[in-house]
Amino acid sequence: MADKITIIGGGLCGTLMSIYLAKRGFDINLFERRPDMRKNKISAGKSINLALSTRGLRALEKVGLDKEILADAIPMYGRMIHSKISELSYQPYGKEGQAINSVSRGRLNTRLLELADEFENITLHFNTRCIDVDVEKSISTFELEDGSHKTVQSDRILGTDGAFAATRGKLQISDRFNYSQSYLHVGYKELEIPAGEAGSFLMEKNALHIWPRGAFMMIALPNPSGDFTCTLFMPFDIFDRLKTNEDVEAFFKQEYPDAVSMMPTLTHDFFKNPTSSLVTVRCFPWIKTDKIALMGDAAHAVVPFYGQGMNCSFEDVIVMDDCIEKNGLNWIKTFEEYQSLRKPNADAIADLAIQNYYEMADKVGDKHFLHKKHIEHELCDLYPDKFKSQYELTTFSTTPYKYALDQGIKNNILLERIIAEGAEEKIKDPAYMETLWGLLD
Repeated sequence: MADKITIIGGGLCGTLMSIYLAKRGFDINLFERRPDMRKNKISAGKSINLALSTRGLRALEKVGLDKEILADAIPMYGRMIHSKISELSYQPYGKEGQAINSVSRGRLNTRLLELADEFENITLHFNTRCIDVDVEKSISTFELEDGSHKTVQSDRILGTDGAFAATRGKLQISDRFNYSQSYLHVGYKELEIPAGEAGSFLMEKNALHIWPRGAFMMIALPNPSGDFTCTLFMPFDIFDRLKTNEDVEAFFKQEYPDAVSMMPTLTHDFFKNPTSSLVTVRCFPWIKTDKIALMGDAAHAVVPFYGQGMNCSFEDVIVMDDCIEKNGLNWIKTFEEYQSLRKPNADAIADLAIQNYYEMADKVGDKHFLHKKHIEHELCDLYPDKFKSQYELTTFSTTPYKYALDQGIKNNILLERIIAEGAEEKIKDPAYMETLWGLLD
């Protein structure tokens, strides 16, 4: 008889994991506390478009959804930087043709649910909030929409219920469980630049737009309908100072003059949409014997500034599936191996994401930083087998995040050395570079 697996959390990670497990013949019950988003529009104002890249695409490819999702996505080949005086500068993300893809969270989650519903061995449950987990007995208790309770017995439980996971909460009160949550000093608010006439784009379509202002920033990602989803990231005390329509309009005219002219619903969106917080969650262990494992944000919530939250969660799914392939029904070994492979990399992408906030908010307008980026880009082109940027390793490969983090530190030492020696022209000389490659070892 197939193992019965309870998955708590029907977001992106949990739904994809259910499909992987169903393809292996397991009997899956997938529980989600929210209504069925196939019938209910995703809540507005907190969506933050997703940046689908290599790791996430690989996970979708294994269930045959990669091409379909890409057909609805918009490739972004680089950053378009908007200065305070409305000047534009463009920074490519990688080599020609390399792009991250702007996708709708709601559309992707809906499509995953549709696919999951095609499997007879997946049962979907909505409006079911997890209120208790008995880890030792693998029993989950849920509160239903009418207030009644439902108890579910299974062979094991996967917790994919997000940054404030009920499953992790149960583990937190167990002995020797390490947990930390740290909030970034900035919050975020979703805004909009609508489409122009006949669904036209009012800005460059194939770029992620950034308005860096040091202490705060705004970004905009394109949507297929011609509009842009904008997200304002800013310290909470500045949000608190903007109390009236006039305050908001004055602030935007001063800080984002080229954007404000394209935002007719600015003040309405500003006061209607919530100001939300950004949290990084780290914990350990993610597993307990062969009964429970945490995945996705439940194990490692990260801030969104590297665009890797979903991609990282989808990579969890691939690694878990690989461990099942290798270890069969030895779930203790599968869970232990999954944890050992993912924990260091989850910590690394958490660090990278925070690092990238400061890069996006401030450094993308800094002359020294831009100079380094120019040299880095040249090295990538001149020596593709020897030099890869941290961004390329993180976004356009499946190289472990920990390696990308460590390599980025070494890359920076190399670039600073080249600048200090005034050797920008010498980088084209392989003999000169031969003296420096040791810095990357």
